Amino acid sequence: MPYYNYYNLIKLSMKHLNKLFVAMLLLAGFSSQAQDSNNPWAITFGVNAVDTRVSAASKLEDQFSQFFNARDNWNILPAVSFVNVSKHVGGNFSFGITGSINKLTRFVLPRVGEGPYEVVNPGDINYYAVDGVINYSMMNLLKSKTIDPSLHVGGGYTWLGDVTSAGTVNAGLGLTYWFNETVGLSYRATYKHSFEDVREDMPSHMQHFAGLTFKFGGSDKDGDGIYDKDDACPEEAGLPQFKGCPDTDGDGIENSKDSCPDVAGPAEFNGCPDTDGDGIADNVDACPEVAGLKAFGGCPDTDGDGVQDKEDKCKDVKGPKENGGCPWPDRDGDKVLDKDDKCPDVAGTVANNGCPEVTEEAIKRLNDYAKTILFDSGKASFQQQTFPVLQAITAILKEYPTANFSIEGHTDSDGKDATNQKLSEDRAAAVKNYLVENGIAASRLTSAGFGESKPIDTNKTKAGKANNRRVEVKLVK
Repeated sequence: MPYYNYYNLIKLSMKHLNKLFVAMLLLAGFSSQAQDSNNPWAITFGVNAVDTRVSAASKLEDQFSQFFNARDNWNILPAVSFVNVSKHVGGNFSFGITGSINKLTRFVLPRVGEGPYEVVNPGDINYYAVDGVINYSMMNLLKSKTIDPSLHVGGGYTWLGDVTSAGTVNAGLGLTYWFNETVGLSYRATYKHSFEDVREDMPSHMQHFAGLTFKFGGSDKDGDGIYDKDDACPEEAGLPQFKGCPDTDGDGIENSKDSCPDVAGPAEFNGCPDTDGDGIADNVDACPEVAGLKAFGGCPDTDGDGVQDKEDKCKDVKGPKENGGCPWPDRDGDKVLDKDDKCPDVAGTVANNGCPEVTEEAIKRLNDYAKTILFDSGKASFQQQTFPVLQAITAILKEYPTANFSIEGHTDSDGKDATNQKLSEDRAAAVKNYLVENGIAASRLTSAGFGESKPIDTNKTKAGKANNRRVEVKLVK
């Protein structure tokens, strides 16, 4: 049966996949021998590609002209499709087993005459193989720690579906880039040569492998004469009495139990010194060169106010922690500390939390000014001569920054009650708005109108009506 006529072969079953990996592991076991270098074992996994052009080509140059033509010639299974297990066997040589699976959807046919090579689908043939690989690394020859070119030879067995299988003789080149001592990115190109009596059904072909390689199984990495399996510190050269762990400072305490492995110290302090002699080891002493108190991690408190010197803004004078170790100030000298003084820049009374209290004389001054506020007739707008009066009221209110006030508006009895009520409210609100706009907090002020309901004089005379048309300022307690 020609190899390019596999159009209806049965898909690879799970039992064949199992056989592949069992065979791979058995062969890997046969190659086992005693460890003789660091990380002698390696496992590689990734993707593989199968290219049959090498068998179809009639001339040597045709075999390599499209060596990396993956789009047209390569068969790639978009998943992890190969695993290689290998072991270093001495010198630059290692031996390994590769198991791979694929699906052939592209076969390159021999060309007719000078015509092009034709690529056909042979019927989604399942491909799987087990190959033994003897690898020779040239990394040491390059004296490189990252670039690892290699040559390999070997042989194996390949199955196409459940119908055709045959042995091959293999050879090829590889390249690994090592990210570190144990992890690398690998590529390998292998020519698989099939024998003439089966070549019609099992063509010779190229198989490409790309994946990640992980090395493992070291011996004595730190070179201290203690094998890694017995070495409690395999990455650091150490002493036999400490099971391979070091004692860098030579104080008789191994580093893993020494809180200060680079500086000698007594066992009392877990290997750390106590430079200032305050009974606190340097590694936990926040002030290792100045004797201090345990409560402050070894730092001093010169004035004894409970605030350590490095946080004390007044380390020679006692003061509360809330004020950085300094005594509370009283800027205005009213005997109310600034922390409790609601008016720290204006002298006041203790009873009023450090703020000045509004006197009866101040209320009288406010209302003397308020009586002279003049509005346009029947409106809430101010006459021009009233603005100095409003400024004077504002200045008095600023002398008492925590006091609250009510602005009250009143009218005479002329006109309708409802009209007078609204006019009184609007006029009181106009005074309040002026004060707010000139720096008095709105939260300190309220306004209300009482219309003609609270006269202070008769509404039968012109003078009495003038007295009843007024604004009053009252202290809100």
